[in-house]
Amino acid sequence: MRQNATRMMLAGFGLAAQLPALPHGLSGLLEVRLERGGSSSKRGIMHGIQVAELWRYPIKSLRGESMQSAILTHDGIEGDRVVHVAGRRGPLTGRTRHGLLTIPVSTGPDGVPRVNGHQWDSAEAAEIVRTHGGADARLVADSSPERFDVLNLLVATDGAVERFGYDVRRLRPNIVLSGVPADIEPELPGHAFAIGDAVIGVHSVRQRCIVTTIDPDSGVQDLDAFRRIRTEFDGGLALNCWVVRSGVLQVGHGARTLPLPALQRPGRIGGWIVGAPYPHTTART
Repeated sequence: MRQNATRMMLAGFGLAAQLPALPHGLSGLLEVRLERGGSSSKRGIMHGIQVAELWRYPIKSLRGESMQSAILTHDGIEGDRVVHVAGRRGPLTGRTRHGLLTIPVSTGPDGVPRVNGHQWDSAEAAEIVRTHGGADARLVADSSPERFDVLNLLVATDGAVERFGYDVRRLRPNIVLSGVPADIEPELPGHAFAIGDAVIGVHSVRQRCIVTTIDPDSGVQDLDAFRRIRTEFDGGLALNCWVVRSGVLQVGHGARTLPLPALQRPGRIGGWIVGAPYPHTTART
């Protein structure tokens, strides 16, 4: 009966009816252990999930902007990482130029990214980026899939973030979901979040890098943040995701989990994981 109900739900999302083999302890909709107010845990459908925060990063490696609503396309959140910082030998990121992570960025009413209030391709924006990223730093527009580290969405969950114990902005998520147990992220790959009309597939847990050690306001480095991810989360925190079906997201929207068909996979994985980011846009011509 559960399998039939799930197939009906999948059909409603336009997904194939073939169901994946679910991890141990999961059947039908994703079942997890829920802790409720110190009482004994019980098995049940993961419910009460909501969109708590939405973030966009108009310029890769610069500070993100908080949003109340976002248009979700098959290229991720509209306006996300449409510009990046390049140097003489290729892309420059917060991994090596920590100061970039502190630069304020917003999207203007015209949809154009602004660096501390200045249009991204202005002389003022260029000077700010050079000050924080080095004399060779320059801003480059890019719409290729390689601009994403892995996939075009990163989803963080509140239980894991609370256990992490640092500002969620260090993780640079696009979506923060509330109502998710702290230890459930490793069980979510192979499933999806349905949020309004949108469906978001979960591919894998994100392996974290040194960027998590940088305070996004002060730029001060705290290596204990990275050590905590390694010891508490085996190096992985937040979820690499992709857009199965587009839609509009809003803070406060409810979310529910469902299994993806076994063959449902993202069309392409981004540049950093395959070692060839931004192949077409960083070389000088």
